[in-house]
Amino acid sequence: MSKDSKVALVTGGNRGIGYELVKQLALNDFKVILTSRDPDMGHEAAQKLKESNLDVSFVELDIGNQESIRQGAIAVSDRYGRLDVLINNAGVYLDENDKLLNMEPSVLEKTMATNFFGAYHVIRSFIPLMEQQGYGRIINVSSEYGAMSEMSSPGVGAYKLSKLTLNGLTQLVAAEMNGDIKINAVDPGWVSTDMGGPSAPRTPKQAARSILWLATIGPEGPNGEFFRDGKRIDW
Repeated sequence: MSKDSKVALVTGGNRGIGYELVKQLALNDFKVILTSRDPDMGHEAAQKLKESNLDVSFVELDIGNQESIRQGAIAVSDRYGRLDVLINNAGVYLDENDKLLNMEPSVLEKTMATNFFGAYHVIRSFIPLMEQQGYGRIINVSSEYGAMSEMSSPGVGAYKLSKLTLNGLTQLVAAEMNGDIKINAVDPGWVSTDMGGPSAPRTPKQAARSILWLATIGPEGPNGEFFRDGKRIDW
């Protein structure tokens, strides 16, 4: 592998926004690691992209399982010895619009386990690969529902809280980083995926485009910020 070849990893890369992110990164000359908790779906998605002569590999990664994350980090270290871009894309939307205090606590717990703690453990496990080279770009796929202003409106409370805490994690990690390591959050908008549904106005390709520029920002680029379509938005 060329010393100049950058390596990117996308969680939940077997479908939707994640799949499109993997594709677009590979088209932009990244060596891309597609991860999925389902090995069959992950291998199938990676193979489909490889058939288009894209440099894509698969690593099994269940962000709800700390041991799976640890093993994934070991696999990436052994195979590539570096990680330049990490996109925390995997997430769940389990709300049925119940009031927060009326919903089954397990809904909130499962949502937080994936959308917040999953991203936290992925960052914690993979950031040593960035620290050893003093360079990295981390992008957390968040939502406008995670803005503080959204907390004064009822509905989808589990999802909102998970993205609010993900945004807080973004800011805290940014404040702790040394070297040219940057972390930002992105709202991809309402996207036509399994999660977003067929009525959503944005395509995965449009969503990916709004995220990918943060993968290649220079040392003067933003850190600890929240964006939509390249524009800063309030936390």
